[in-house]
Amino acid sequence: MSASGAAPGSLAAYRPELRPRVLLSDALLDGAATVHLIKDAETGNSFKVGAKEHFLIARMDGGRSLAEIGEAYAGEYGRRLADAHWQQLLTLLGTKGLLAGAPAPKAPAAEPEKRTLLRGTLPLVADADATTARLHRAVGFLLAPWATVPLLVLILAMEVVVVARSGELLLAVRELFGNPVLLTGTAVLLWVSTALHELAHGVVARHHGGRVAEIGLRWRLPAVIMYCTVDDYLYFGSRRHRIATAAAGAVMNLLFLLPFCALWLFAPLDSATHEAFAALLLLGSVQAFAMLVPLPPLDGYRIAGQLAGATGLAASAGAYLRLALRRAPEAAAYPRRARIAYPAYVSVTVLVLALVVALVVAAAHHLLTA
Repeated sequence: MSASGAAPGSLAAYRPELRPRVLLSDALLDGAATVHLIKDAETGNSFKVGAKEHFLIARMDGGRSLAEIGEAYAGEYGRRLADAHWQQLLTLLGTKGLLAGAPAPKAPAAEPEKRTLLRGTLPLVADADATTARLHRAVGFLLAPWATVPLLVLILAMEVVVVARSGELLLAVRELFGNPVLLTGTAVLLWVSTALHELAHGVVARHHGGRVAEIGLRWRLPAVIMYCTVDDYLYFGSRRHRIATAAAGAVMNLLFLLPFCALWLFAPLDSATHEAFAALLLLGSVQAFAMLVPLPPLDGYRIAGQLAGATGLAASAGAYLRLALRRAPEAAAYPRRARIAYPAYVSVTVLVLALVVALVVAAAHHLLTA
């Protein structure tokens, strides 16, 4: 290809096409750079490319020739690609098995995790995606706006009650720790809530076209938790869908509490059960909102990453702030969006952590003086 043409001879007519399960992400901040993530869902291989490479790759749909893609590139970036650039890009995609017709590379052999009594993982189902699909068929109607909006209103009303009566609930938690039977029952309910939290991520991901790779148990004794791995969450076409998937677990935790809140408020319960439900409401609410703290690897961090449009948000924000505080000239090279997003993330995180500390201090003061 000459510098003045899109592609010479037969290469100009070549219509490259990506394999069906190649996924492309939106533009994401990565330090001072803007990148796109590319993943082969068949093998799990993934890598980053710049905006210009993404512009070309995203147009490789089998319907456009290299000549047409080159013309679009020239119109966008004001220059035409030389033959060496095309060859380099096509070789890269072919080597990684991302082009239709190219031999698909084998998935990297994953080292099986060594299970011991103290730590390990155990898949619970043979086909996690099929299991999630069945769950979605059963409860997916709850994700329609006519069901979601009233449920969110009920959750908001419940949390208003929790805040308004937090002093009473704190005393109930203190009493709960003096009753081993009710404490065990509450712990079991909170564990069930955690399991539903993970399944909710999978069901919402499935609702938005995602795939669930694995559902299982993970233990780091004494903790034993359920996990649900969503492979292609970062590649959903809508940021709103990605945020909904990340927030689904915490919403499920709160949804789980609704019937216990109704019983606590309106049912004629004996004193011990009434106090146990009160404690469950407070502990379950704390469990849900703790997951929304914007620190890795919590769900709140994933939501913050999507709001900022960034990958590796914590590391990138830390690196930028160190440069900015030293007034290093490299800080000025960051794009404007990064110069806003990174300080905003750090500021919000500090405020959230300060609020958490203040709530802990207030709770301790209430328990000591009640």
